Amino acid sequence: MKKLMLFAMMLSLACAMIPSLSSAQDAADAPAPATAGTFEAAGSSDDGEKTSSGGSGGFFHVVFKSGALGILLWLSIFVAAGFSVYFVVDCFITVRVTRVMPDSLIDNVTESMQEGDVLKALENCENEPSPLANILSAGFSHVEEGYEVIQEAISTAADLETERIMQKLTWMSVVGNIAPMLGLLGTVQGMIRAFANLSGGAPDLGILALNISQALYTTAGGLTIAVPCVAFYYTFRNSANTLILRMEAMTLELIKDLRNVEVVTE
Repeated sequence: MKKLMLFAMMLSLACAMIPSLSSAQDAADAPAPATAGTFEAAGSSDDGEKTSSGGSGGFFHVVFKSGALGILLWLSIFVAAGFSVYFVVDCFITVRVTRVMPDSLIDNVTESMQEGDVLKALENCENEPSPLANILSAGFSHVEEGYEVIQEAISTAADLETERIMQKLTWMSVVGNIAPMLGLLGTVQGMIRAFANLSGGAPDLGILALNISQALYTTAGGLTIAVPCVAFYYTFRNSANTLILRMEAMTLELIKDLRNVEVVTE
């Protein structure tokens, strides 16, 4: 439920971000105030332009005038933006040293292993769940079966935790690859509509401009999502690889005494 709420908030934020791309362009295209001598002529020209184009050329006008396929593409772009923000925030929270291998867990397990109390070390892992705790728990649970079995259990658990971490980054990469494709599809649709308008003889310049705006806006929307998403993907991937190497080294350091440890039972 918390993840769904977080995604809904991120989707709303993403939907608010993309239209803002057009604010600067809209401000630049805003007509200058007409003087008293030219007011009537300017008003007649504006009325003619609005009539031929079907309204203003703002972002939402482009979206809702892009046809059923265009609206579907924009919905897909908004959803991709929401997912990208969600995965970035989620990785900021989870792909951290304090979440993957907490210092308190390492200190408690080290103290327990120095005392030779594996059961206490296992209890510490259960009290502080994390990827490192899951790996160590897999090894401590097989302490009575020999060191080779412990190593095999830890290796399997480490592969599983590594896959869980990398899956988050994989989804971020997927969104980063799909977003520009959606933008390109919108570009193709806009150009098809533009050339279809030209093929009818004397083109309606307002509709032609609307179709070209559709093509350019979708391209900008897809790239706006993809560029930061890909940048965050490689940043988090490098951080995750470093964390995984540190976690593996820490695991080997904590279990090295299991060769000769004796299990204390009450």
